[in-house]
Amino acid sequence: MGRTSGYRWLAGDHHVHTQYSGDGKYRVVDQVRQGRAHGLRWLVITDHGGTTHAKLGVDKVRPDIVRAREEYPDMLVFQGLEWNVPAAEHATVFVHPGREEATVLKEFETAYDGWVTGTTAVADAHKELALAGLGFLADALEDGRVEDVLFLVNHPSRRGLDAPRDIRNWRDAQPHIAVGMEGAPGHQAAGLPASRGPGRHRGHYGANPGPGSYSLYPPESYRTFGGFDWMTATVGGLWDSMLAEGRPWWITVNSDSHDVMGDTSVRGPGSDFAGDGRHADPVYGAEPNRVTGDHWPGQYSRTHVGAAAFSYQAVMDGLRAGRVWVDHGGLLSGLHARLRAGDRTAGLGETLTVRRGEHVDLVVDVTPATAPNWTGKVPGLARVDVVQGDVTGTPGDPDAFRAPDTRVVRSFEVDGSAGTVRLTHPLGRLDRPVYVRLRGTDGNRGATGLHGAAVDPHGPAVDVQGDVDPWQDLWFYSNPMWVVPSDRPL
Repeated sequence: MGRTSGYRWLAGDHHVHTQYSGDGKYRVVDQVRQGRAHGLRWLVITDHGGTTHAKLGVDKVRPDIVRAREEYPDMLVFQGLEWNVPAAEHATVFVHPGREEATVLKEFETAYDGWVTGTTAVADAHKELALAGLGFLADALEDGRVEDVLFLVNHPSRRGLDAPRDIRNWRDAQPHIAVGMEGAPGHQAAGLPASRGPGRHRGHYGANPGPGSYSLYPPESYRTFGGFDWMTATVGGLWDSMLAEGRPWWITVNSDSHDVMGDTSVRGPGSDFAGDGRHADPVYGAEPNRVTGDHWPGQYSRTHVGAAAFSYQAVMDGLRAGRVWVDHGGLLSGLHARLRAGDRTAGLGETLTVRRGEHVDLVVDVTPATAPNWTGKVPGLARVDVVQGDVTGTPGDPDAFRAPDTRVVRSFEVDGSAGTVRLTHPLGRLDRPVYVRLRGTDGNRGATGLHGAAVDPHGPAVDVQGDVDPWQDLWFYSNPMWVVPSDRPL
């Protein structure tokens, strides 16, 4: 929990399941305890939306969450749910703790969850229901029923259901609530070879186009690259197309933890999920689980949020502001990135306004890992890439997913560096608005980017089914920063 530029960088996970999910197993306190042991300071309980959860689970899980808050005061435990977005994929919805946190979530789930309302099929009326659901959350916030609420899209490319215009519409409808998406899904161990793991697709990204999939997405969009979603991993792709429009849209990572690989526990005997809204408490089993691809919260995936204080509101404020960087496998111990013009700076998620033609530098202090990760080894950071693009404004096509002016403009080789390393990249004297973001790797796997070597000469490689050790393919990503030149006096 380091502090840079006045912020405490708190690692967390916004996508965690418990025994209140039909495909879950663990108690709330189990996930909280494990998250804390793996260095997290906040997490969100997001059991699956659905009829049983809306009827029973959303109320029953709250006392467990309250007890976990009391037992672990150094952990911030949010209540949320995994929303089955009508006519789309899943999303995390979570609220600030308060008297009506469960009530508001229950009303929201009952009226707007795709499984509960039978609106999972892709249809215009169902898409309107999703927007109405975001409107309900906005009303609950405005009426003071909850102190705050956020929406983050989960595994956006997994089945191709989230069309580019859907993502833009959610963000534009409620930009204070709909703030981002998973840059990388959970289930990162699923791609391990069958000889020692599930032998599946990393992140469970093994689908192909189906009913409702956006028809213009290419086949590679249904796979992960270095563990990251195609929307994020593609330089000049969908995420960059939104950033090039000047739209704040942030990325996170998380565990999506249901059933941890290597764990020996099993669901308790006599479970009646339909009747009780929960599975019985887990008990010890005989053999380690080798068929699932999940990690504990914080064991592999970490979302680092720059928070002004250790509080629920500060974490939500940091997420909303885009003060976020993410990593896998404990690749970094710290990251402090900012744009600098004279004595003025702007950090992650921020915009630096400069005089037209004024010189701007990107300054990055990066601290490679200083402690072993779960494998017992200290991961090594090999390279840091600077991705830059022009800000061109809103496109005429709301389904655009290409940013043709975005590319990797600089790569720093940092292999073997110890301690904090300062990297400086001159953006030069700017006469147009641009944005920059960062990416880095342990250098074990790589490939030319999907838009060619001139755009991304050494990007992440596609993850092949049953042939990926996630601990040997580690990446970090940062959220962007913008520069806007102005002719007005500063």
